[in-house]
Formats: sequence, structure tokens, C-alpha cells
Amino acid sequence: MQQHLDGLRVAIIATDNFEEKEMTEPRTALDKAGAETVLIAPKKDRIRAVQHDKPGETYAVDLSLEEADPDEFDALMLPGGALNADHLRTERKAIEFVRQFERDGKPIAFICHAPWIVISAGLARGRHFTGYHTIKDDIINSGAHYDDKEVIRDRNWVSSRQPSDIPAFNREMLQLFSEHVPSHA
Repeated sequence: MQQHLDGLRVAIIATDNFEEKEMTEPRTALDKAGAETVLIAPKKDRIRAVQHDKPGETYAVDLSLEEADPDEFDALMLPGGALNADHLRTERKAIEFVRQFERDGKPIAFICHAPWIVISAGLARGRHFTGYHTIKDDIINSGAHYDDKEVIRDRNWVSSRQPSDIPAFNREMLQLFSEHVPSHA
């Protein structure tokens, strides 16, 4: 089922060492569905991806976290990559961005190690989501319910474990985001 996301602005927050497929494949799916995707990073420059443990391509950043305003976006996507997520969870602006999205009830999709960001934002307690198997204990210790499933939807969140889950992640993310297309679109 093709989702139509015309008029939807999606923030993608990442930094160096994000898992390449976990940003590029969801972004392509969003773009094909008509969304406007904006890559946001701590610094407005280029960020380097990884493909597991090997260097990936570099990508131009559209906005710095300092410039980005959560009110200007309708949905949020957080790619994984252990070093990416570990860095972002210490970025005050990234944490505040995620918290604002949650306060506003906007949809958030995250994969792999990106649950660390919602955990550090203090949003995990009582929620149901998944992530990469090595952070299972972090998810449980945050007060969340963990399941080893390819994709989980919990209210305004969609989560997946790893790159092999991207087809299911994209399907559920597009469905969730389609429910939040602005009425002016």
C-alpha cells in the first residue's frame, strides 16, 4: 500500500558514524512517498556514515541542531549506529528536540542503537519498543518493555532492531507518518 506523505516535513537527526542503510533507505522511502526530509546534525557540514565497521559515504547536513526548530517538523526519524547514537545522547539540543516531539505527540521512528537517544531523553519508562540486541538491557533498565521483533509500534513510536529489519521498519514508519500528514498539505 503506497503512503502519500505530501506536505510532511521529516527531521532526520544523525551525526558521524551513523549506520548508512538505516538513514538512506528510510529517507529514500520517505522521499518517494512525497515527504520532505531534512538531515540535521550537531554541526552543519558533512557527516560520515559507516557500513557496520567500515567507513561509508559522507552526506551534506541541511540544518545544524542549533538552527533546527522542532515546531517546523511533523515527524522524526533517528537512524542507528552505536557511535552515532552514543554521541547524540549527549547532545542537549538533540535530547530537547526528541522531548519536544514527544510532548507534542508527533511520530518518532528509530532503529538499532537509536533507542539510547529516547532513553537518555527520559521517555522510555512504560513504553514498548525494540532495538539492537546489545542494548536490550539498557531498554529494560530504562523501565521500558523490550521485545526481540523486527518492528514494534507503540502509540506514536515505531522501532526496529537492525538493517535487516528496514523493510518492516519502512512499512510501519510510512503508515505511522501518514496518520500525521498536516491537513494543509
